[in-house]
Amino acid sequence: MSAWAVDRPGPINSGPLLPVTRPVPTPERHEVLVRVTACGVCRTDLHLCEGDLAPRSRGVIPGHQVVGRVASKGEDVTGLDLEQRVGIAWLRRTCGECRWCRSGAENLCPSSLYTGWDTDGGFAEYATVPAGFAYPLPDDVSDRHLAPLLCAGIIGYRSLRRAELPPGGRLGIYGFGSSAHVTAQIALAQGAEVHVMTRSRDAQDLALSLGATWVGEADETPPIPLDSAIVFAPAGELVPAALAALDRGGTLALAGIHMSTIPALDYDRHLFQERTVRSVTANTRADGAELLRLAAHIPLDIRVTTYAFDSVGRALADLAADRVTGSAVVTL
Repeated sequence: MSAWAVDRPGPINSGPLLPVTRPVPTPERHEVLVRVTACGVCRTDLHLCEGDLAPRSRGVIPGHQVVGRVASKGEDVTGLDLEQRVGIAWLRRTCGECRWCRSGAENLCPSSLYTGWDTDGGFAEYATVPAGFAYPLPDDVSDRHLAPLLCAGIIGYRSLRRAELPPGGRLGIYGFGSSAHVTAQIALAQGAEVHVMTRSRDAQDLALSLGATWVGEADETPPIPLDSAIVFAPAGELVPAALAALDRGGTLALAGIHMSTIPALDYDRHLFQERTVRSVTANTRADGAELLRLAAHIPLDIRVTTYAFDSVGRALADLAADRVTGSAVVTL
């Protein structure tokens, strides 16, 4: 099969992602083999290619927002049919036995494995996934519009929950890429007032078109104190600005798997009055199931730029240069 693999991590324009030919993987007893039809392009894939996240296996195939059809399945698999449409997300496997797994916090499992980081992902014609971590998908939405939900949507939804936005509250969003433009729509559907801080004029225009109350530059102060905020941009220098924008008792969620160094915080300005900072670590399968149920009832407007399979490198370069508004998706 054709695929794209990380050779030597480095700046995306140096060509760290190379086209390769690999055997079609054979699913293990508890896995399904998925014939990939689309795969979203995530900033985490860019971090992996550029070395911000060290690859955990040599020549790994990135991609963890995978839509496809079950091509074959292991002998122990039940509940999934051949040719059924399924999704593969970032969280690939957990132990199911540790105290985090037993308490519903499987995203914190010390033995967790991740699609496109520990094992090969969806920038390929085929990919495998444990059946218990495959998401059944509806047939009435296009592949390219479903793919971004499998990470951008799930992580954005978890970030929104971690930010503890009160009903009808004021939400600040820092960075307005794939995940943020989905999250904003969920918050708006729940009655929130959304303020967006981003350096991209195209992203500012998109935020306003989706219903944001106010948009400004990445480090600009919103016109009113915020109840909650989410930093999606991997820029640590935005953390003090986001904390300073919070009202008393406000909560800031940091959504990224990687972030540049956070500057020193001033206690009175950034943390006093019971402001809270919370990180977001991967997702649980429950997060994914809840997001997909929400997406079936909220008329989400997923903005997608589509790339051919032979243009994965260009998609990542466009993402790095902020030339993608909304989500980037590779179709096969």
